[in-house]
Amino acid sequence: MNCVIWSNVRLPPEPLARLKQGIGDCMLVQPSDATANNLVPAGQDPQLVQADIAFGQPDPNQIMQLPKLRWVQLTTAGYTRYDTPALREAVKRNGTIICNASSVYSEPCAQHALAMMLSLARRIPHSRDNQRGPHGWPYLPLRAQSKLLNGQMVLLVGFGAIARRLAELLAPFQVKLIGFRRNPSDDEGAVKIVSVRALDEWLPQADHVINILPASNETAGFFDAARFAKFNRDARYYNIGRGTTNDESALAAALRAGKFGEAYIDAFDTEPLPADHFLWTTPNCFITPHTAGGHSNEYDRHVELFLENLKRCGRDEELIDRIM
Repeated sequence: MNCVIWSNVRLPPEPLARLKQGIGDCMLVQPSDATANNLVPAGQDPQLVQADIAFGQPDPNQIMQLPKLRWVQLTTAGYTRYDTPALREAVKRNGTIICNASSVYSEPCAQHALAMMLSLARRIPHSRDNQRGPHGWPYLPLRAQSKLLNGQMVLLVGFGAIARRLAELLAPFQVKLIGFRRNPSDDEGAVKIVSVRALDEWLPQADHVINILPASNETAGFFDAARFAKFNRDARYYNIGRGTTNDESALAAALRAGKFGEAYIDAFDTEPLPADHFLWTTPNCFITPHTAGGHSNEYDRHVELFLENLKRCGRDEELIDRIM
């Protein structure tokens, strides 16, 4: 397969060598402003005009102007910038295929969420705080506060690839799983699937509310003061989706007022989260800096996904993680 591949992913040496080896006779074109952060939007690049395939984060407006572009492989699971009526119409007209990287990020994000669920249940952050601070021996309170996941109710709000994998990881703990999506179809195995419009009815019963919603006009500030007020007082809330889906002021106010137990947040409305942001010091709010999807072989897995789809593209087979 002879083609021109444009990529604005700044790959480490080993994945880059694997990419160059795997593309065979295709030519690789890389702009000078390539970035290692796949959350940074790229501007238009004149070199993209000559490409048959794009790998990374090409400018969505430029994609619409390039009928030659056969396939775009995004390096994110989320694709809000690309999910517009204009781009969907253009790629349909031009015959351009768009794929995301759900299969790269579903596993690390699911493991990250499970790790935080278990660590909060077993009071591990609290023991770490004690080790760094008073060096006490809170034997009785920590034992009394520690919980098992078994039998608890978990709401998966936004039931896509990450939620499906998290449901698999939670299966041994015998939790009660409810998945919420905009357009529910049939239940998926042990997971009951419900319309997201019914979420408020389930919130008071939930032990864990896991926000995996994508960013969109409909999900902006989705978890607000009214929803936090419906939470069980012992509930735990997690956001491994997008920061725009949280009303951060309402979240902090609910935690300070003891409306529910604890929150774990990985994605924020403003990133990096400013050092003086109120969430850093909000009681019972635990933070990681948008690392849920990160893993040591992240770039290797992006390259392997791209190369597998490149083979499929050459054989006119269905591509993995196709979204348009």
